[in-house]
Amino acid sequence: MTPHALDTSGGRRDLIRRTVEAMALTWRAGPGSCLAFLLLTIAQGLLPAGITLCTMKVLDRIAPGEGLHGPAALPLVATLGVLTTLYALLPGVSDYARSRLQRGIILLVQDQLYGAVNRFIGLSRFESPAFLDRMRLAQDAAFSAPDRITMSLFAVVQQFLTVVSLIAVLATVSPLMTVITVVAALPALAVELSLSRERARLMYSISPRNRRQLFYQRMLLDLTAIKEVRLFGLGGFLLGRMHHETRHINAAEERLDRRTLVRQGPLCALGAVIAAGGLAWMITGALRGEHTVGEVSAFIATVSGVQGALTATILQGTGAYQALLLLGHYTDLTRTEPDLPVPSAPLSTPKLSQGIEFDDVWFRYGEAAPWVLRGVSFTLPHGSSLALVGLNGAGKSTVVKLLCRLYDPIRGAIRWDGVDLRDLDPAELRDRISAVFQDYVEYDFSAADNIGIGDLAHRTEMDRVMAAARRAEVHDVVTALPQGYGTLLSRIFDEPGDEGAEGAGMTLSGGQWQRLALARAMMREGRDLLILDEPSAGLDPEAEQRVHRQLSAYREDATSLLISHRLGTVRRADRIVVLAEGRIIESGRHAELVQGSGTYARLFRLQASGYTERAETEGRC
Repeated sequence: MTPHALDTSGGRRDLIRRTVEAMALTWRAGPGSCLAFLLLTIAQGLLPAGITLCTMKVLDRIAPGEGLHGPAALPLVATLGVLTTLYALLPGVSDYARSRLQRGIILLVQDQLYGAVNRFIGLSRFESPAFLDRMRLAQDAAFSAPDRITMSLFAVVQQFLTVVSLIAVLATVSPLMTVITVVAALPALAVELSLSRERARLMYSISPRNRRQLFYQRMLLDLTAIKEVRLFGLGGFLLGRMHHETRHINAAEERLDRRTLVRQGPLCALGAVIAAGGLAWMITGALRGEHTVGEVSAFIATVSGVQGALTATILQGTGAYQALLLLGHYTDLTRTEPDLPVPSAPLSTPKLSQGIEFDDVWFRYGEAAPWVLRGVSFTLPHGSSLALVGLNGAGKSTVVKLLCRLYDPIRGAIRWDGVDLRDLDPAELRDRISAVFQDYVEYDFSAADNIGIGDLAHRTEMDRVMAAARRAEVHDVVTALPQGYGTLLSRIFDEPGDEGAEGAGMTLSGGQWQRLALARAMMREGRDLLILDEPSAGLDPEAEQRVHRQLSAYREDATSLLISHRLGTVRRADRIVVLAEGRIIESGRHAELVQGSGTYARLFRLQASGYTERAETEGRC
């Protein structure tokens, strides 16, 4: 989806299409609740006119100084009693039907929205600030717009029925006042439609500030950030940044509120003048004997009722209009095509038997961005290990992203047993790969689930989960936790049954989390390719050696790609490729490269000298 400015023109066809979509979504969310809510809406729309008409008839049957007499009066009184009882009871029943419908809508749009996001194959959209702004608006629209549109339209139906039926009653009393009351509401409709467009534009314009505001809020609360925030005294700085964004958001909203007040004030005054003038006119006529007491009371009820219903209709209608404008973000996202092309009949991903080839691969993150990879070519034969080495920014992580088909090369090709990755099913390809990423995720799941989700098909097989934990040297750590593998590893959620308990969740150290991530990768037995991106960066030297021994055994029959800044961990690779500024500048085995005078030898000697100097210093101490 290409981000674009919000269309606030509200083309008639778009509005009709979105209205139909919203109503269809509501019907799918709960046909029974939808029908019940509609019938209750119609009933509530007609009740005010019925009560007003019955009240007028009852008052007109009361003679001065006498009670209410005559057989015809009793049905009127009974009818008035039934209508007023329904008027009191139906809102509660209607709210119940509406709540059921709302819950169904939320469940449906949640499935559609996040199902659409889950269909995105790559990462490009999630690394685009413009898309993230649209995504936030789509989220807001998804959980508010369909419900708001439906409820607003139902409310418009209710208020419309109220207006029409009350106008019919008012017309029997004073046709002139009927016309004046209706005409007076037309300017309010135009003003509210204009304001709704401005509100929609405002929401889109302040979206980046809202996202930054949420970022600063998260930094003040996020457990992973709080250590640095406290140590470096960043609390006041972040709070200041957050207040800066909030002040700008508030200022924009304040400007719109002022315009709203200026435009709506005269209309409210006009309504009050009409009501007061009409009441004076009716009372004067009643004193001359031109109107009955019942007609005066009906006039008072209908004028206030019509004005209130017209105002509510305008507000609900413009609310629906604004929600229809915003619904475009949700519908656009749910209809967005995958970010990477997938063949209509993709080839099946075979078990790797030959190898993986990078053929003159060029890549950059955007047309205006610099090239990250420049003509990279290498082959990773089946059953062998290849290490990528280079300074930060050399392009190592980009190679991994391309290999997992999170992006496609701009030029060149990546082949799996001679087949271009773009011709394969991405899900099948990824199922043939296991990986430990440098920026691994610490899931707020149980320890067992943190490991088991590495292979969802076998997630509940505890023997397999524990075997993976043993290979990653984390089994003893997990069994020592209060509930062992069932312990919830979280500081933001409580253990089930311990809601509200202080510190109910548990967490691990950085090195323990890294070994848990290794165990998650090792759950994927029998995969063809193992990617290890700094798999031991957070481990002490002794743990690092043990883990690498386990990894060597684990990847014995697998093809593996290793990325590490610690050159001692890559020396056993069958081949080492050195990247610099997106190009391959060296390639070979460790023994060959270290004897030369290139980048690898220089970096290796630099790291080795650091260990030597440390040992000499410790020896003198």
